[in-house]
Amino acid sequence: MITLDTFPEIIVLMVAYLLGSIPSGILVSWLCKLPDPRTIGSGNIGATNMLRLGNKGAALLTLFFDVLKGSLAVIFALIFVPFFTQYAAIMAVVGHIWSVWLMFRGGKGVATAFGAMLILNWILALACLGTWITFALTTRYSSVASLTTFLLSSVYAYFMEATNLIETCLILTVLIFWTHRHNIQRLLKGKETKIGATSSPPSTRK
Repeated sequence: MITLDTFPEIIVLMVAYLLGSIPSGILVSWLCKLPDPRTIGSGNIGATNMLRLGNKGAALLTLFFDVLKGSLAVIFALIFVPFFTQYAAIMAVVGHIWSVWLMFRGGKGVATAFGAMLILNWILALACLGTWITFALTTRYSSVASLTTFLLSSVYAYFMEATNLIETCLILTVLIFWTHRHNIQRLLKGKETKIGATSSPPSTRK
């Protein structure tokens, strides 16, 4: 039930979702006059698939905005309803994955989750970033790096005594594994595309 007491929390969740829903990859592709990222490679709107367009600048710009919207969602909550920051983080990632502007489709949520985590606990975020970079460099698979990072995030939170974030990390991990379910299948079949590989024709892969 919506009351005057719950109205601020609802506004925070709505704003977080709408921020997360902004399709950065598509906006950047329009700005840079590039093909729609949904028509190439994995069909994903994130930075990794944008890189397959052969434009590193566009990929970095997409990454920046995807991170930024996660951070802004948590900052907004921090200003108006501080105890709702973790819910805002989750809603921003939900918005990125199921964007209202894309008929409730979207990206994988990794960069947006990192942006949110950066505000929640920057030390934990840096530990996750280090893990992602390590696995991305050693395996050349963005999916492996992302899955490993979020699988370890709650472990990091525990040992860093950020136990208040463990539940949020676990929820984000479930979301990230869900969005990477097709990547997991391709990894098991040895058909996953490595970072930096170009892909020009439209693809039906998810």
